[in-house]
Amino acid sequence: MELRQLHYFMEVAEREHVSEAAQHLHVAQSAISRQIANLEAELGVTLFEREGRNVKLTPIGKVFLTHIKTAVKAIEFAKKQIDEHLDPEKGSIKIGFPTSLASHLLPTVISAFKDKYPNVSFHLRQGSYRFLIQSVIDREIDLAFLGPVPQNIPDIEGTILFSESISALLPISHPLASKKGILLNELRNDEFVLFPKGYILQEIAVDACKQAGFVPKISSVGEDLDAIKGLVSAGIGVTLLPDSTFHEAIPRFTVKIPIELPLVTRTVGIIISKKRELAPSEKVFYQYVKEFFSILQQYQ
Repeated sequence: MELRQLHYFMEVAEREHVSEAAQHLHVAQSAISRQIANLEAELGVTLFEREGRNVKLTPIGKVFLTHIKTAVKAIEFAKKQIDEHLDPEKGSIKIGFPTSLASHLLPTVISAFKDKYPNVSFHLRQGSYRFLIQSVIDREIDLAFLGPVPQNIPDIEGTILFSESISALLPISHPLASKKGILLNELRNDEFVLFPKGYILQEIAVDACKQAGFVPKISSVGEDLDAIKGLVSAGIGVTLLPDSTFHEAIPRFTVKIPIELPLVTRTVGIIISKKRELAPSEKVFYQYVKEFFSILQQYQ
């Protein structure tokens, strides 16, 4: 059984098409077919069955794929450990991040790190809160920035970098727009613009409103910050967002107002897997991030 065969097998399994897999891998279709036939002969089972022009995994092929994905990740990680042992300041790091941390936190940290370690490269993946947690557990990404930092997840180790307030964003024409601070209950009759159900920032906003004694009336949803801010600018409703999402500017025709009661905050931090040791370049980045925010907090 060769590593090349396993890569060919995984590519065909993902695409369910031999010719598309061959095109993606830049090899002849006959070479892939031959290697998979050799693999099946060695294992003594049929891994794929044909469905017209496509192929699909057999039941035993699905079982084999699950184990092979784990094995290949382990092999690739072992090679990465060896490469980076020779030069820990030259490596590649896969980082996950949510949309709420994309505009300021992530570029600030990576830019500062690249100034000190220019030979480390990054592969960045944006995703939802739960997707990023699962991706770290499944070794699809090495670490992820998240807010809030998850607690009591057995396979995850989270480090809080800082805490921030959640503020109200109101249209400039709103009756409360001139206030220095508001009670969240004062927005009980307003329509809200929030992220869709299942998004962590939607959960934070709804939970805060419930704590204030009401269930928010959600009139509109947006899947990214720009959409939500734009809807508030248009006077469609009000929203609750973390202060870091206003770093560059407060949107036109809106005002950001602190919430005095209840105090609504979230933690922001970085998560890694408890099930594997970080590679050398990942360790360097992980320690750098913790030190970076520790120093930043001292100056704030």
